[in-house]
Amino acid sequence: MKTTVVCGLLGSGKTTFIQGFLNQFSEKTVILVNDFAKAGIDGEIISISGVETIELPSGCICCTLKFDLISTIQKVLKEFSPGHLVIEPSGVAGVSGVLEVLDLLKIHPVTVVGVIDSAEFLELYESGMYGSFFEDQIRNSDIILINKVDLAPEEAIERTAATVEGINPGALIYRTVRARLDGPLPAEGTRGPVVKSGEPVDFQFDTVSVTVRNGVDLTVLQGAFEDIARGEYGDVVRAKALIQTSEGPFKFDLVYGKVDRVPFDTSVSRSRLVVIGKNLKKDSLTKQIGVPHLFL
Repeated sequence: MKTTVVCGLLGSGKTTFIQGFLNQFSEKTVILVNDFAKAGIDGEIISISGVETIELPSGCICCTLKFDLISTIQKVLKEFSPGHLVIEPSGVAGVSGVLEVLDLLKIHPVTVVGVIDSAEFLELYESGMYGSFFEDQIRNSDIILINKVDLAPEEAIERTAATVEGINPGALIYRTVRARLDGPLPAEGTRGPVVKSGEPVDFQFDTVSVTVRNGVDLTVLQGAFEDIARGEYGDVVRAKALIQTSEGPFKFDLVYGKVDRVPFDTSVSRSRLVVIGKNLKKDSLTKQIGVPHLFL
């Protein structure tokens, strides 16, 4: 069974990458998605392609959910016998823990695709706020996408590429827009044994999951996302939503203050919003946008 692990920080473009490559998978494919919040959204986004998608419980599959990952993979092998397994860990999971599970289960070959947001990487990496997370991801990746190059200045892109090459000179590195590669996924690079870059990082993020009523006015919703981006509801690092608005289904993404809104390809039966960050004003969020659903 061929296995692809797609890793990267919250909002880097992992789900977008997987969506773009689904049409290249000629084998029977199963995708395991480990969303950070309980009201998972990424699984539904991917599943509209018709590929079998399984959502793992909320949490980090590189540490606290290792047993869930092992048992889920064993179940997938037994029930589906796929030719290709794709694993998307949450945006706060180090990839080394996932690779250790795959080694334990003797699953080979494995290709690791790391996705980096070139507009945010340098500031986050140099601040040290994510500890060894980036090094764990980069050292264990065969292929690294320096993504969102349309949103970053050339100097930042060059410095990001140089930093990545310094950490993992054997990786295949590509500069991408919307995590899109022209042509098939390259063969894996020269990654050696699994490298653990320090202890798992405890990000201590708060999460608010909110159910939003269907038919909400699109303009009002856009305004609410802009309020979130301005920090009116706390220090938000990531927010995403699938919502059946007054003008049809839409997908919203907010990453470090940038709001992106695109139409969704199918109707949304349960409109919902997930907000991830620190010092979140949970009561204000639920009163402003929807009704309480699930809190972490």
